[in-house]
Amino acid sequence: MKSNYWWLLVLLFAACGGEKSGEVAVAEEKVVAVPDFIADSAYNFIQNQVDFGPRVPNTEAHRLTGDYLFNTLESYGAKVQDQRFQALTFDGVKVDLRNIIASFYPDKAKRILLAAHWDTRPFADKDEEDPNTPIAGANDGGSGVGVLLEIARVLDANPPPSVGVDIIFFDGEDWGTWNGEADPPLPANQTDWWCLGSQHWAKNKHINGYTPYYGILLDMVGARGSQFHKEGLSQKIAPKIVKKVWDRAAKIGYGDYFIHQEQAAITDDHQFVYSLGNILMIDIVHYDPQVGYFGDYHHTHKDNMEIIDTNTLKAVGQTVLTVLFYE
Repeated sequence: MKSNYWWLLVLLFAACGGEKSGEVAVAEEKVVAVPDFIADSAYNFIQNQVDFGPRVPNTEAHRLTGDYLFNTLESYGAKVQDQRFQALTFDGVKVDLRNIIASFYPDKAKRILLAAHWDTRPFADKDEEDPNTPIAGANDGGSGVGVLLEIARVLDANPPPSVGVDIIFFDGEDWGTWNGEADPPLPANQTDWWCLGSQHWAKNKHINGYTPYYGILLDMVGARGSQFHKEGLSQKIAPKIVKKVWDRAAKIGYGDYFIHQEQAAITDDHQFVYSLGNILMIDIVHYDPQVGYFGDYHHTHKDNMEIIDTNTLKAVGQTVLTVLFYE
């Protein structure tokens, strides 16, 4: 009996890893091979959009850019759908809009939704010199789309993650209202003058009963020196998802970009994906401690390719890609 008891002690010690009394074993996270996000490629995707001109609804540049986005996603093996609809702007313009929806690995039940808006503002109402002409929208619109196009390219070129991925480019996010003016009464079928595409999609999803695990929205994610604080609504409705993304950024070396501080809630596409579509979605969006959200280029003609930085694109793109592959 003594011999058997001694071997039992040895086995128990080995199973516990020889821990001291009171210590708890912590399982190490399995290392996952994550493909590289190529920031120069994302930059080129932004440049391609800007080269079409301002992507204002009802313009030729808008039509051509929409076709480019659709065809590019399709070339990377996604199942791509157009969701076309009309909406009314605050200044009485009936706009033809187009949400572009791409599905990767449609057979996978667990899905992550990634989104950005692809339209640009029809006026530069914060610009002191030329407020009445449309902006280039390199960061506001172009950057989120550029990052997601690069993620689409990476998904096509590498072994897949364990989850399915849906990418939506929302239209009609940025017409909104003129800076500081009171909002006119809304049409019965609209909840807000901003974010027309996400409102429409949330009430008319591309698949009946579509319920992704969660969503990540990218908005203004390419400017030099950008930092991303925890946006207030995201933190309120989905704190665990915010923590997952911000912690992952820190683990891979981008903690200087993803700041562990909460800021105020803003109106953005994630709000309507959640309130109208019942899907948890967080917003990765630039916050400037000196200016507030968006930076001093926001809705001005400073929002051009000169402010786009590959280091910022890399930080955001590699973080989102790593989150996907660790699901």
